[in-house]
Amino acid sequence: MTAMNRRALLIASPAALAAPALGAQGAWPGSGTVAVVIPYSPGGASDVVGRLVTQGLQEKLGGSFVMDHKPGASTSIAARHVARARPDGMTLLLGTIATFSLTPLALRNPGYDPVADFIHVSQVCETLSLLVAHPRWNSLDELLAAAKVRAEAVSYATWGAGTTAHLPMLDLGVRAGVNMLHVPYNGAPPALTDTIAGRTDCMFALLAAAKGHLEAGRVRGLAVPTAQRPPQLPEVPTFVEKGFDGFIWGGWYSVQAPLGTPAPVIDRLTGALNQVFADQRTIDFMATQGLAPAPMGSSALVARIQRELPLHRGLMQRAGLEPS
Repeated sequence: MTAMNRRALLIASPAALAAPALGAQGAWPGSGTVAVVIPYSPGGASDVVGRLVTQGLQEKLGGSFVMDHKPGASTSIAARHVARARPDGMTLLLGTIATFSLTPLALRNPGYDPVADFIHVSQVCETLSLLVAHPRWNSLDELLAAAKVRAEAVSYATWGAGTTAHLPMLDLGVRAGVNMLHVPYNGAPPALTDTIAGRTDCMFALLAAAKGHLEAGRVRGLAVPTAQRPPQLPEVPTFVEKGFDGFIWGGWYSVQAPLGTPAPVIDRLTGALNQVFADQRTIDFMATQGLAPAPMGSSALVARIQRELPLHRGLMQRAGLEPS
């Protein structure tokens, strides 16, 4: 082989690597199977969102999209798998707030950089949550007034330290100038059960889990950490309305691809996700699952991760939480 031929081969190599995504079978995904890696065990909200993604993309793009569950290590196993996958568009990640805004702070070596090791395609939806309390508490003002009388006079349940149930309570305590007692549980169901029973005073709960209890009067909704009142909770005030400017909290789901995935693949993927999650049928279905639309596009997603990382790091340090 001549030097010129070797040089031509080297120049052509990036295109050759992209061939499975853009090759003879037509534009990506062609007739191949795309694995959307889910960082949790089967079942729950991640599968609801995973099905919206896989079925929606298959409908818009053809090919085959399947969920591939890789749970464990606070979602880092799935993230590492996708970060190291061949960048041909055939492996994607259903990312979460845990994967990109919490786990990189909780683990000393998660095995990936939350910003630099991926193409962050888009958020797809947010999970709605709210502060619920045992019905003996009539309002957020009443709860915080009691908390100001004595440190740890008011208790709150979570499904673990450093979670999306814990950090907003830390943030609220800082803003309100109160110190409430943290009672961590092994999972959300027992935390909510004890709040309903009155063994703890309040907690941040996912709307999907709390809605039936709200309607039955077993808990009271005190405030929602959203910019506006969600249509599912028109009677519950926002924290912003209660004087806590900028108190916006919520989990989210996103789609990521390995770094180096060809731009034509990312463009097709972005366009299809925009269509799927702007569809009114999808929006209406998400509302029944305690989910809400999120700002679409890469820039909004990267900006959110870069905004949340230092906020969460500060709150974890305040709580004395060290990476493990």
